[in-house]
Amino acid sequence: MSDTRRRVKLYTLNEDRQWDDRGTGHVSSTFVERLRGVSLLVRAESDGSVLLESEISPNTAYQKQQDTLIVWSEADNYDLALSFQEKAGCDEIWEKICQVQGKDPALDITQDPIDESEEERFEEIPETSHLVELPPCELSRLEEIADLVTSVLSSPIRREKLALALVSEGYIKKLLGLFRVCEDLDNREGLHHLYEIVRGVLFLNKAALFEVMFSDDCIMDVVGCLEYDPALVQPKRHREFLTKTAKFKEVIPITDSELRQKIHQTYRVQYIQDIILPTPSVFEENFLSTLTSFIFFNKVEIVSMLQEDEKFLTEVFAQLTDEATEDSKRRELVNFVKEFCAFSQTLQPQNRDAFFKTLANLGILPALEIVMGMDDLQVRAAATDIFSYLVEFSPSMVREFVMQEPQQTDDDVLLINVVIKQMICDSDPELGGAVQLMGLLRTLIDPENMLASTNKTEKTEFLSFFYKYCMHVLTAPLLANTAHDKISKDLQEGSTKINPVCPDNFQTAQLLALILELLTFCVEHHTYHIKTYIMNKDLLRRVLVLMNSKHTFLALCALRFMRRIIGLKDEYYNRYIIKGNLFEPVINALLDNGTRYNLLNSAIIELFEFIKVEDIKSLIAHIVDNFYKALESIEYVQTFKGLKGRYEQEKDRQSQRLNRYRRDARSLDEDEELWFNDDDDDDDGEAVEKSRMEDDFSDSYGKYMEAKKGAANGANGANNNGKAAAIPPASPAVTPNNSSSSSVKTVALPATPVVKTALVGLVDYPDDEDEEEEDEEEQSPRKRPRLSS
Repeated sequence: MSDTRRRVKLYTLNEDRQWDDRGTGHVSSTFVERLRGVSLLVRAESDGSVLLESEISPNTAYQKQQDTLIVWSEADNYDLALSFQEKAGCDEIWEKICQVQGKDPALDITQDPIDESEEERFEEIPETSHLVELPPCELSRLEEIADLVTSVLSSPIRREKLALALVSEGYIKKLLGLFRVCEDLDNREGLHHLYEIVRGVLFLNKAALFEVMFSDDCIMDVVGCLEYDPALVQPKRHREFLTKTAKFKEVIPITDSELRQKIHQTYRVQYIQDIILPTPSVFEENFLSTLTSFIFFNKVEIVSMLQEDEKFLTEVFAQLTDEATEDSKRRELVNFVKEFCAFSQTLQPQNRDAFFKTLANLGILPALEIVMGMDDLQVRAAATDIFSYLVEFSPSMVREFVMQEPQQTDDDVLLINVVIKQMICDSDPELGGAVQLMGLLRTLIDPENMLASTNKTEKTEFLSFFYKYCMHVLTAPLLANTAHDKISKDLQEGSTKINPVCPDNFQTAQLLALILELLTFCVEHHTYHIKTYIMNKDLLRRVLVLMNSKHTFLALCALRFMRRIIGLKDEYYNRYIIKGNLFEPVINALLDNGTRYNLLNSAIIELFEFIKVEDIKSLIAHIVDNFYKALESIEYVQTFKGLKGRYEQEKDRQSQRLNRYRRDARSLDEDEELWFNDDDDDDDGEAVEKSRMEDDFSDSYGKYMEAKKGAANGANGANNNGKAAAIPPASPAVTPNNSSSSSVKTVALPATPVVKTALVGLVDYPDDEDEEEEDEEEQSPRKRPRLSS
């Protein structure tokens, strides 16, 4: 049956006592041969598959709630609910259930859930007794009533009987009448008893009672009863808060009175659950599951009613994006949209999809650009929450929007740049908002959620967009805070910590750490785009300036960034590091750290250990060739001796390889000679191969770096944070940057790259062990020599 009366949502209660949506379909009551009985059958509206096949058992207790809900338990801890689109459909199925069980459809519960163990434990209750006998509702009997309500909470059967008695006799309204009398008489003892009674009635966990207690006529008196906790010296003033402090703001007038009443009710019931009622004990944790469900289904209904009112939502977004709207009005509108998005989390997946698509069509993303740029902190925070809902729902939808923007707007007001600037300008000392925004940015630039099936070019197009229009905004604080890499002439002699990070305060360090975390993510996941950006901007050199920060966590972030680059084992990256002498700041940080056994020490050692274990030959040759003199005294790990060992092995291997071709031609055996005779042309090929191996770096990457440095007009020279190397290289020396504006002495580098010297003859070092031993005896571990020329 396809009419809307029978259209339902199926829910199951999970272990956390929360309702999980199992899908939408149409319900019918039909005889199922396999089950040999009449069953409730729900078929999915999407594909007709069976979502539910549940026999209507004569012993199952079904409950009808809120006119459109039917709730029951299939087995222990397995609760089911059918939420009908229309009341007529709910009534129809309810009559079928009652017909099978032989019950009166006028009741909201088909029967008491009695089990045999309960009957045995409570033999004093006659089986024919349907209700608990309630004392007369009088002031003098309040204590007796409170004792009765408290006593039944431990027994499921007695809770059911008491709930039925309270409903059938209209007892709740009588009790609330007594509350008003007690309050007029200031009868504290009676008020304390009423607190126990109302709290106990809530713990009965019955929807039929909630319908009465949370009605407009009763809910404020229920809140009043809960103010008089006997444990408190003075009663709380919850009613005053709900009526005077908590104001209901209609950003756009709600004409539907039922919807307005539902919103009021949901807010107040949520307040009772979250604020008034104490946290349930371990024995009471399941007593309020129906209250949670009551709130949940109310929220579903509110979102559905608002979404169906097209005129209302259209007006909301029209005012939100209207430049003439006052700031205070826009603030209210943003807060409404935030609450609306929060409520939407109760919707089933397909309805949530439709909900967010509706928001997108109404212009939620352009509206966010406006409100995220406002000065009001509360508005920006609310806008950030809305943005997080959208990114969590569909990163692709957000990416699609931002890629269309450059055609019609400036870079400064692009949505992603607005988000980045808000992250950079977060005024919170702990940068709570910045951390949230950084997580959202990482989701947006994560290739893992760029679906190739829907748009094969999304990854390429979006990353090209991001690096063209947004990356310079993200890295601006990093580049700005590492621009002044100059050693002050006033630096006192003997100082071991140069601090070029300006300003090097905690909040700036936190922000730079967040940016570095995002850049490290890019190195791992973006490959080509980030590689081009790092080399064009000489970014790693700027990042390594932060190794000098007084904040160790920031130095570790910079080191982690370099570690990810080296971890890729990309020879282009390796040549870039060698050419720029970028190990120097890392080695200086290791030497400055002295003999302190801390995280910085371990992280640096791990970096070199990785290079050794992975046998990255070009880096090993560079490190040993330029820095081994300063590192050979570190003997508490075998890392650096291992690097030297790898270096020597490679040198021997290359020597043997060269010697193989220098042998006298007469000593070639017959097979070799035949081989050479067959492939005369390969002589040239071998020489070409050898020449290519030797000159690969200088011919390709060297030209690229020289051209880049010439175009930079010396800009990188001011950014060179390297200290001079302790060991002058054997080859003629040149500085890596040709700027005369730098006041920093730079390490002398070979004119030809170290890659070449790793493949041909390598220069041995003179034996200086005696001099080194004398130096080490006199020197403090904290004052090891820094690398200097």
